[in-house]
Amino acid sequence: MFGLFKNLFSMNNDELNEAIKKGAFLADVRTPAEFQSGSVKGAVNIPLDKLQNQLSKFKGKENIVVFCLSGGRSAQAKNILERNGFQNVINGGTWRNVNNAVNSK
Repeated sequence: MFGLFKNLFSMNNDELNEAIKKGAFLADVRTPAEFQSGSVKGAVNIPLDKLQNQLSKFKGKENIVVFCLSGGRSAQAKNILERNGFQNVINGGTWRNVNNAVNSK
């Protein structure tokens, strides 16, 4: 069981760092209240429950990084985006992990 969760929530920081260096579209899929309490510079708030209706915001983006509080909602967001034809999606995991990557570029 742990292996399943490890694969679901694991991410490659090298891949994340490379996407950020290339100017990835950063989507925080937490609630607006969570987003307002702190997020990543340059990130756009697209809550997971609104994602399906906001797919147009992802069109034409070369790299997409989705993130949330724990990595669970961003894993769901990645799956939704991939089911809708987006192939360049990275689950950044937590917003703090993505924030660290942005600030270290």
